[in-house]
Amino acid sequence: MRKIAVIPARYAASRFPGKLMKMLGDKTVIRMTYENVIATHLFDDVFVVTDSDLIYEEIVNHGGKAIYSEKEHETGSDRIAEAVEKLECDIILNVQGDEPFVNHKALADILSSFEGDEGKNVDVATLKQEIIDSDEIDNPNIVKVITDYNDYALYFSRNAIPFPRETNFVAQYYRHIGIYAFRKEALLKFSQLPMRQNERAEKLEQLRYLEYGMKIKVIETSFNGVGIDTPEDLEKAKLLLS
Repeated sequence: MRKIAVIPARYAASRFPGKLMKMLGDKTVIRMTYENVIATHLFDDVFVVTDSDLIYEEIVNHGGKAIYSEKEHETGSDRIAEAVEKLECDIILNVQGDEPFVNHKALADILSSFEGDEGKNVDVATLKQEIIDSDEIDNPNIVKVITDYNDYALYFSRNAIPFPRETNFVAQYYRHIGIYAFRKEALLKFSQLPMRQNERAEKLEQLRYLEYGMKIKVIETSFNGVGIDTPEDLEKAKLLLS
């Protein structure tokens, strides 16, 4: 299987405009992310997909590969589907441009989900992590996931799932870590399908795959990425780098 990584990189960001072009050490955030993905040696190719001339030139001028996103898209999956439609690949892994500290094991675990006989049934693979802080269970900004016995996703929600009605039983709760790998045909199929009720209500694009019967493998991980959403996050990232 030919495996590629795609890094969506929009310049505009409501909470922290231009964050991907901010400096982290001696490199921009987007360049550090790109080079760290390459350094995993897990992929046959790595691309940044962007609507920004600044980001495109930042990658290309440092010897990297970038693709212009020409259309407006409602979801990240749609944006990636446009970029990879004409690329030769079997598996596409989506790495967030604002998470420069890439974890090799987490990415390798996702890619391994497509291998072997069982892997033939996997359309999408992603990550989960047990929630330790009880306040996070009811936080709608933290997406929860529940899985079946074979670790395939049953549902994703901003609500607490499962609902804790039985007070004498303590359920385990898992947050969804938003790193995805897609089988190419599943990703292109997604981009042609209309949004349905659950995705529209929850504002979670991964529900579209489930609503149309596609299989999402969910791997438990200890990886907790450092996303840069605010200027304060950038300062924390600088401390971690140093």
